[in-house]
Amino acid sequence: MHEMTATNLRSAYGGESMAHMRYRTWGRHAVEAGFPNVGRLFQAIAYAEEVHANNHFRELGAESGAFPVTSAAGFGLGSVSEHLAGAIEGETFEIEEMYPTYKQTAQFQKEPGAVKSFHYAVSAEQIHARMYTDAKKTVDAGKDIELGPVQICETCGYTVEGEAPEVCPICQRREFRAFP
Repeated sequence: MHEMTATNLRSAYGGESMAHMRYRTWGRHAVEAGFPNVGRLFQAIAYAEEVHANNHFRELGAESGAFPVTSAAGFGLGSVSEHLAGAIEGETFEIEEMYPTYKQTAQFQKEPGAVKSFHYAVSAEQIHARMYTDAKKTVDAGKDIELGPVQICETCGYTVEGEAPEVCPICQRREFRAFP
């Protein structure tokens, strides 16, 4: 694998891993603050971020050793609205800057597995940004969101509220994990 694509996969792995843990923490905080559905949304999307991290890690294949991993991330506890704003900011960065650049590099370097991994992630992140934006509007009005079951594709992280589709529209798989 070309070093630039490997570096991007490691960076994406680090970022998704941190998002996974940050969203789990923020989800618990949302429940404690009286927003159980926002907490469930954070927990579900945390799982999608774990799926993305695992995909990136898998694409690194047999690579081993210690590598510095640079990744930007928001830290700290604040209000539920502030956590949602941080989530929106992170997802937007991935959608508009990080993943398009990583994907173009992988395409240029003819690394189809990395292209697919980056494509899966950015496709799901677009959904996450919309869901967090809608949730923030509701929380800013002082209410918890109304939220049905959230379904996460176990292959690509595609996220949908309600019933899982028969086939994932991103990866064409049929394995979903429910967050009722």
